[in-house]
Amino acid sequence: MTTVGKSVNRLDALGKVTGSTLYPGDINLPHQAYMKILFANRPHAVIRALDTRQAEMAPGVIAVFTARDVPVNEYGLIMPDQPVLCGPGSSKPYADRVRFIGDQVALVVAETEEAAARGRDLIRVEYEDLPVISDPRLAMQPDAALLHPERENNVFCHYRIRKGDVESALKRADIVLEGEYHTPGQEHAFLQPEAGLGYIDEGGRVTVQVAGQWTHEDQEQIAHALNLPLEQVRVIYPAIGGAFGGREDMSVQIVLALAAWRLHQRGVNRPVKIIWSREESIIGHHKRHPYFIRARWGATGEGKVIAAEMELIADGGAYAYTSTKVLGNATLMCTGPYEIEHVSVDSYAVYTNNIPGGAFRGFGGPQGTFAAETQMNRLAEALGIDPVEIRRRNVLREGSLLSVGTPLPKGVSMPEVVEKAAQAMGRFHGVRQASGAPHLRRGVGFACSFKNVGFSFGAPEHCWARVELHGKAEIERAIVYHAGADVGQGAHTVMAQMAAESLGVPLARIEMVVSDTARTDNSGSASASRLTFMSGNSIRGACQEALQKWQAEERPAIGYYKYRPPATTPFDPQTGKSEPNFAYGYVAQAALVEVDTETGHVRLVDLISADDVGKAINPLQVQGQIEGAVVQAAGYAILENFVERDSVVLTRHLSTYLIPTVLDVPERVEPIILEYPDPIGPFGARGMAEMPFLPVAAVVIAAVHDATGVWFHEFPLTPERVLRGLGKLPAVK
Repeated sequence: MTTVGKSVNRLDALGKVTGSTLYPGDINLPHQAYMKILFANRPHAVIRALDTRQAEMAPGVIAVFTARDVPVNEYGLIMPDQPVLCGPGSSKPYADRVRFIGDQVALVVAETEEAAARGRDLIRVEYEDLPVISDPRLAMQPDAALLHPERENNVFCHYRIRKGDVESALKRADIVLEGEYHTPGQEHAFLQPEAGLGYIDEGGRVTVQVAGQWTHEDQEQIAHALNLPLEQVRVIYPAIGGAFGGREDMSVQIVLALAAWRLHQRGVNRPVKIIWSREESIIGHHKRHPYFIRARWGATGEGKVIAAEMELIADGGAYAYTSTKVLGNATLMCTGPYEIEHVSVDSYAVYTNNIPGGAFRGFGGPQGTFAAETQMNRLAEALGIDPVEIRRRNVLREGSLLSVGTPLPKGVSMPEVVEKAAQAMGRFHGVRQASGAPHLRRGVGFACSFKNVGFSFGAPEHCWARVELHGKAEIERAIVYHAGADVGQGAHTVMAQMAAESLGVPLARIEMVVSDTARTDNSGSASASRLTFMSGNSIRGACQEALQKWQAEERPAIGYYKYRPPATTPFDPQTGKSEPNFAYGYVAQAALVEVDTETGHVRLVDLISADDVGKAINPLQVQGQIEGAVVQAAGYAILENFVERDSVVLTRHLSTYLIPTVLDVPERVEPIILEYPDPIGPFGARGMAEMPFLPVAAVVIAAVHDATGVWFHEFPLTPERVLRGLGKLPAVK
């Protein structure tokens, strides 16, 4: 009856392949109205006047809502620094200004989408433009214009790490290697754009059906903005068409609730529906943070890194979103999965007028890993040491101290993961030469990383589950209630597998009730590689309690359990000392690329990804996560060129922002699934969906260097950038 460790079919497979599964945009309710949003479409300005009279009188328009209609006009996952609607009439100071092109100004509700769009276009806004700051390095200057006038400067987060004596160590080093790196923004490009419905349910609750990553956090932010008791707000997640961190922050949740609630107050009880266009999706939600990173590393002649000095500047964009958490990850991972005795890190998150930066698969890990792994590969080259060998001499091991001065949790498998990837890399031997054409050059690269599991740096962390057992002599059905979101990764399937395993019943007897704040308690976010780890521990606990009651003849037998992992601690403000995470996953990769030196095109031919997942609850799903992460990260490294000029997005469509298609997928991705159990993971499982993303940019750039002899310190490796690096196009002035 074992189900854990088996590649069972996904619970949602049939509905998704037949098209019967409904995503938020597919759902329609009787007598629904339609909503359109007026976006600012300018990066920085004060709204001096807002005239909605023509819109209100337009045929088919039911209502127009502005900042005056929002009781508590603020929201934010980390800090409430963003107005729900920008404009005059708000009780919040400075809510009359827009700070990026995707700020929302007004809502128009109408009988049809077309009528709502016409009404939106009739709204007249008088703007007074303000200075635009698009470079975080300039935004940090003392004389820079303040994006949030209530603050002293535009730096809204600064972390420090001070371990040992970096300056003395650098003086003793046999080699000191410096580097400046720039990582780009990235669009989530999930297939399902932001969409949803707002209405008043049968219990009188303001209800939103929408795609998100944390039902209860959405509920809290809606309740706060509408100044309603928490129990008066309900959030339901239907099927979710991808997220990758892009649905952690608000998009349409609050405004849908606001529209339905205000209409209800006027005696109009109609559901309100919205579907964003792709352009609205691209300008209206956050991106992966661009980073500017400066590195100075010192090593001995034998390849032991003894000192690392790092400065990281994150473009936070107009609002904080999850920048502080992303910055924490980047701060920890910018020195790589290595034990370095002397470390100094200063990291900053800075407001600009760009699209806000927020969570995206790996959140800070890919940026920090790119700098660390490129530094390590450059050191290997400078010292004449094999890239794998230099890692053997430096990687974190059981008992090693992190840059923050504390040991990793038990279960460190970094050395073993490096070895497994290195062994598989042997099949690249002899394939560096492309067949025939001299302008096609092949190269091989190596990189590794580690990834936190769960919320970090003292963030409160728990996960709730409820299990009901029904039957007489034997358990005939078990109902699992869990709020964790399945954003396409198959989370609900592995939850059911872990429940079946814990109860000793066939998988077919498990029923899942999920992602509805009226029926499930808070289980935290589908993020930070935490959901399998956290949900598994919570479900196991609830199953054990339910089984005890079953054995005591209770029918139905109901078990509740809230799992709390070991506590983490924040960075010390001066030294950075902390216990940042309760669990990690470990990854190492090798890549083979082909570079066309005539056109500048880079092709990822083959990639090996060795990932320690602790225990593969569903091996096929793990394989899919590795393959998907590699392709998405290859897009980040090679193809996806998100362009903002003076804080205006130029790549607003998928015709100009290119994501990988089937023709861009590597010829081969080899997942090596390693299972070194995590001591506190459910069945030994670690979270893993972000791990395979982290080293890809670094491993690709190492392979391109092997092919061409050129180091690239920024990406994506578009043909133009590659040709400039090869000296075949003039440098940008």
